[in-house]
Amino acid sequence: MNVWNLVEPKKLVKTETPLPESREGMLRVRVTKVLLNSQDAAIYAGDARVKYPLVPGRFAVGFVSEDGEADALPKGTRVLLHGYRPVPQEGVEKRDFSADDFYACGRTVDGFLRDFVLVSPDDMTALPASVSDERGLLLHHIAAAKEICDKLGAQKGQHVAVVGADLIGILVCQLLIYQQAAPILVDADKKKLDFARECGVYYAFPNDRNIVDTVASVTGGGLAAGAVHIATATGNASELAFSLCKRDGRVVYYAASTTRLILNMELALRKHLSVACVSHGVKYLKTAINLVANKAVDPTAFRANCVKAQFAEELLANYFARTDRDVNELCYVDLLQ
Repeated sequence: MNVWNLVEPKKLVKTETPLPESREGMLRVRVTKVLLNSQDAAIYAGDARVKYPLVPGRFAVGFVSEDGEADALPKGTRVLLHGYRPVPQEGVEKRDFSADDFYACGRTVDGFLRDFVLVSPDDMTALPASVSDERGLLLHHIAAAKEICDKLGAQKGQHVAVVGADLIGILVCQLLIYQQAAPILVDADKKKLDFARECGVYYAFPNDRNIVDTVASVTGGGLAAGAVHIATATGNASELAFSLCKRDGRVVYYAASTTRLILNMELALRKHLSVACVSHGVKYLKTAINLVANKAVDPTAFRANCVKAQFAEELLANYFARTDRDVNELCYVDLLQ
């Protein structure tokens, strides 16, 4: 089978290896599509702390290619491969509490840019026919957005400030609208805000010197009941969410578990704000499938840029340099082409 290995920064090498041998409690899965994003591009460029060699690709779909012992996932079942997996706790030795509780595929362990993987049934989820491959590849993002909304606990009619108009930020806004809350999206990038309006986000404002007054005018003289900071959307100050949230509100920070965020908590203390954190929403994956089926989120405005595996390195190498890449573009690698 083919494996695309990042042997060092800016060097992705395709190698041929034997098929993974079947093991008790594991199933062989044929990987069909992989979503590559800015995190993969940063790892390719050497801008992230990882150990090479590494197989990139955290988000992938495929199908079970062999019959297993259980009937839950028979051969041919289309599945979402979990990009985050709990670190097994074995033995009686004291665990290292400084270590992560979850492996991140494509970052702390090998990802899915390869023809076949051997996976436990617990680390994949069957996809219904109503969920396409492209939407399946967004389920981790939808799950994270759902966890963010649950931690916010926003009530019907409440205003919520969402700082960061990337994919996660837009999905959070769509879910808040679905829950009959009123999101106020803020970002430094005008193109992202214009696209967010196309996705149904009514309140979308530039992150300028007047943003606090703007949010106050939308909320009728007060501020937002809660706020979200999306760290994956760059260009926004980390403490802005504190400024946009009223006293005794709740602020949720979303970032990868390896992201270093330095926060000045003075304003949060003065306002008695509650702060929660989300780095992934893996526990919400099945909920995310239901949200897609119920059309609680609508990713149709995002455009798929699907390439063959032979062009994966070119995609990663040019990810940040491309000036023609639209804000609504999602990049996929099709391993069956």
